[in-house]
Parts: sequence; C-alpha cells; structure tokens
Amino acid sequence: MDAALSYADDHFDTFVGELEDLLRIPSVSTDSAYAEHVQQAADWLADRFAAAGMEHAEVIETDSHPLVYAEHHVSDDAPTVLVYGHYDVQPPDPLDEWDSDPFEPTRKNGTLYARGACDDKGQMFMHVKAAEAYLQGEGELPVNLKFLIEGEEETGSMAVTDFVPDNKERLDADVALVSDTAMFAPDTPSITYGLRGLAYAEITLRGPNRDLHSGNFGGAVHNPANALSALIAGLHDENHRVTIPGFYEDVRDLTPEERETYADLPFNEESWRDALDIDAVRTEGDYTTLEGLTARPTLDVNGLWGGYTGEGAKTVLPSKAHAKLSMRLVPHQEVDNVYDKLEAHLQAEVPDTMELSMTRIHGGDPVVVDPTVPPMQAAQTAIHEVLGTEPVFVRNGGTIPLVADFKNKLGLDTVLMGFGLDSDAIHSPNEHFALDRFQKGIRSIIRFHQHYAAMDA
Repeated sequence: MDAALSYADDHFDTFVGELEDLLRIPSVSTDSAYAEHVQQAADWLADRFAAAGMEHAEVIETDSHPLVYAEHHVSDDAPTVLVYGHYDVQPPDPLDEWDSDPFEPTRKNGTLYARGACDDKGQMFMHVKAAEAYLQGEGELPVNLKFLIEGEEETGSMAVTDFVPDNKERLDADVALVSDTAMFAPDTPSITYGLRGLAYAEITLRGPNRDLHSGNFGGAVHNPANALSALIAGLHDENHRVTIPGFYEDVRDLTPEERETYADLPFNEESWRDALDIDAVRTEGDYTTLEGLTARPTLDVNGLWGGYTGEGAKTVLPSKAHAKLSMRLVPHQEVDNVYDKLEAHLQAEVPDTMELSMTRIHGGDPVVVDPTVPPMQAAQTAIHEVLGTEPVFVRNGGTIPLVADFKNKLGLDTVLMGFGLDSDAIHSPNEHFALDRFQKGIRSIIRFHQHYAAMDA
C-alpha cells in the first residue's frame, strides 16, 4: 500500500491534468445535441482504464448512452469490489451565472471549477487513479476490481438498469463502492448508510379543446391552471404532511438511536438557512431539519406551467396545465406502490370539468446499509487514517437508483464513500471540487482496498 500511496502523491499533478481533460468533454446526457460528446467521454475513459493497467476495458454500446466496463482479476481468493460511477453531467444552464466557462476547467485557490468537477467526474476518477496507483506503484491490487461507469445517471440510468440484471455473473462481487455523495461538513467526514428513493411523475390537466380568450370564456369555463394549482395545494396539510391516503403506511420511522445520532451531528441550522437566504424552515410535523432533509418522505413540485408565459400579456385561458412532481421515499416504501397511490388520489380529486393523465418518468427504491458490516468498517478506518477524523455514518436525502438495484438484483451492499460537499454547487452554476479532497479521496480509496482485503482474509 505504501508504494501505491507514494505513486498517487508523486503523480497527483498528472491526475489533475487528466481530470481537466475529462471535464472539457461536455458529456451532457439529457440533450441529444451532446450525444457525440457523451460517446467521446466514454471512449476517453476506457482508454484511461487501459493506460492504468486494468486487464480489460471496453465501451458497451446500448440503445441510449454507452457504458464503460473494466476489470482486473487478482485471485479467486481475493474479495471483489464493484465500483460504480457516472461520466455524464447536468446541462450547464444558466450560462450567464457561471464565473468561468463550465467546460474549461478553472483552478482558483486550490479548487477546480467546471461542470462535473464533483458530480461525478471528479469523484469517479478518484477510483480510476487509485487503481492505477496500485497497478503501477505496487504491481498488483489487493482486491479483484470491476468498474461499471454509466453515461446517463442524470437522466434516469435506463441502460445500466437493464444491464445489471442481464449480467449478474459478470458483475458478481462482494461489495459495491460508490463516490457520488458528500461529506457532512468540511471538518466532518462521513459515510452514507442510507439513501432516499425517488418516484418522479408528470401530470397534465386537460380542459377545453383549445386555448380560449379569457374575456369571452372566463367565468364559465374551468381554468386547468387554476384547478391544477388547487390540486397541488391540497397535497400537503397544515403540518406539511403529504395527504395522499396510505402514503406513510409503509414508512420505517427513525429509531430513538438514530434520532440521537442526528442530534449529535454538528449542524448549524442558522448558517444553513443563511447560505440559502431563507428565514425559516418547514418540516413535516416535529421532525428536525436534518431529519426532514434525509430521512423522511417528501413530495415536491419540480415544474409547473400552462398557458402563456412569454413577455407581455396574452389574455388566454389555457387548454392544459402541467406539473412535474418528485417524491423522495424512505424504507420501506416501494416506487410502484407510491405511484399507484398518487395516481389514485389525483384521479379521485380531479374536477369533473376536466381530465387528468399521469406519466411515470423514473424512480428508484430507498436503501439502508448496516454500518457494522466489514466493508463499511474498512471505509471508516481508511477515511480516519487519511483525514485524521473519525467519519460519522449519515443518511442522504438524494437518490442513486442503481444502489437499490445492486442490493435487489445482485445482493450487494454499497459503501457510499463521498468526498464532495453540499456547497460544491452540483447541478448549479460554478460547480467545483477542492483538489485537496480529490487527493484525500484517492488516498482513502487506496487504503479502503487494503483494509477490506485484510478484513475479508
């Protein structure tokens, strides 16, 4: 391990330069105009795996964006680690809010600014470089290593979701390892042991057969935009609880021990509010802000539109109104079951003056991992050795759909070992990743492989 750590330190400037090359590729998966760049990023990554010394690396074409797969087998007696990440990124919009070109990496005060710097190119690339450090510095890895890197995590992970159950033997492993989460705070490293699930839907209310003059028809024709606003307003009660019948019936509540752990975390709510420029929070019932952010189910409007939204006035009564809704789920809620309850509730509440349709866009199940299993303990030891602070185990409010697939379809627990920060502005203008965390991440991953191999032995 010492030779691998030395190699990583000696070649760190090269690692950063390579990351900058990857960040220059605008691999935006949600926009077809960037399709050739998504392909370019996949090809580039496969080349880096080969250069690192992995035995096998390939680009796997799919019906959508390609997957990158690599593997290196050490011994049948060694444990196998499956590393997952993604090389696609969010669109850079709004461009006028960036201080520098989102696809021209810029270094400022030890921090790298670019779209994808943290989510997830920077964090995913730590694993590639940790493998290289072993293969080039030590001559071998302490574990068998497999990589599955996708190109459409930001749009629903369609191809990889199909790939996993069809390739169980190929993906056979003892544990999955992912760096696509954040540390709790700059001075509080963390390991995520729980993720919320997601059910994302679009609803449409249809009224008259065309847009109408609001003067000639207003007052007699029910306005779909008005009706949709009322329908959405009724989805929460005065305690900010979701009003869908049965929504909470499968929810596994926090244990007293978990609530004590939350209370002990160094969370400054006033500073958190100041960073968002809000004066107050609104959580469900008497749950704390942290509990509401990470461990309780939610329903939020992500988009709402209908009628005329251009400059100036157009006195129109719209024919249709639309909304996009996301529901974050917790154990033991199931995606399809929650979809069914939402649709049944909306259909029961829709006015008889119009029709409602709902499209189920994408989702993922919630996941909780036992913090006491050996790979989680190996991660805890590795991070402590590198950062000098004992990491805390936390739950995260976000969703990584494939983590649930690893558990449900491959039987794998996932170690979520992230080195980002909530302040890294992922999905926002001026996304960034501190280079010292990039380096510490590589060193922690190197140590994880060694400690996990020793625990397994």
